Amino acid sequence: MWQHVRMGTLMAFDTSYLYFRAYFGVPSSFRAPDGTPVNAVRGTLDFIARLVSQYGPDQVACAWDDDWRPQWRVDLVPSYKAHRVVEVAGAEAEQVEADLSIQVPLIRECLDALGLPVVGAAEHEADDVLASLAAANDSHTFVVTGDRDLFQLASADTSVVYIARSVAKHEVVTPDLLVEKYGVSPDRYVDFAVLRGDPSDGLPGVKGIGEKSAASLVTTYPSLSAMLAAAEDPSSPMAKAMRAKLLAAADYLEPARQVVACVLDLPLPTPTRRGVDEQRAAELGERLGLGGSMTRAIAALS
Repeated sequence: MWQHVRMGTLMAFDTSYLYFRAYFGVPSSFRAPDGTPVNAVRGTLDFIARLVSQYGPDQVACAWDDDWRPQWRVDLVPSYKAHRVVEVAGAEAEQVEADLSIQVPLIRECLDALGLPVVGAAEHEADDVLASLAAANDSHTFVVTGDRDLFQLASADTSVVYIARSVAKHEVVTPDLLVEKYGVSPDRYVDFAVLRGDPSDGLPGVKGIGEKSAASLVTTYPSLSAMLAAAEDPSSPMAKAMRAKLLAAADYLEPARQVVACVLDLPLPTPTRRGVDEQRAAELGERLGLGGSMTRAIAALS
């Protein structure tokens, strides 16, 4: 049963974002003694070690995509992540480069040796896991990601550690920063994101509406349905061009909102660090040629 729990300060990682960023950001020349690529493994460990050392959380959790493209979201918006789909053995799968696919189970093995709980949920993405962990925690949560959609989680009790530009020079997103940067509060960020769209997720948004127009609409109207009502009302002060844009997307807005909004009440186990299995971690570091990356992770998590 989902309930509020006191975990202490929690740092929850968007694990797939970490390893994708590591794979494309760390040189592919990093290989294990047997030639296996390990750049994503090394980068992921370094990211975790750096941020855990900097923030010193009481608990750490690695959110996992048990379902990277849930059917219920596709049913709502068929274009959702459609551009990333590839057929493998007669089934749909996420398009991932072979050298990264090889490393994903190695990353899981390293996380386990480091005592880090990996948390996923059937038919849900890591975003939903991160949101539910943050909602359940009675203490402060740091959500580490490069996904802007998770800005909706910013609150007095949740900060989004935004690493899209850099882990070393990351940005801590708070409600005040959202208002300053986008002109919207976290509780309206979903509506803002729906209007703006996100091509990386296959969400087109409303044609002709960018960030400034989206922010203006969100601050003027209390909901997407209120915007549509104004667009349909000839006596409202909404500009004719804006009416046409919203009405053209009328069938898209509410389904897209359900796709963008994170699930907050998944019944997840409370993440608990088991402690580092130093012998196993060291053996993995040697077998995979992880060098200082594993050493730094062990030091940060011990």
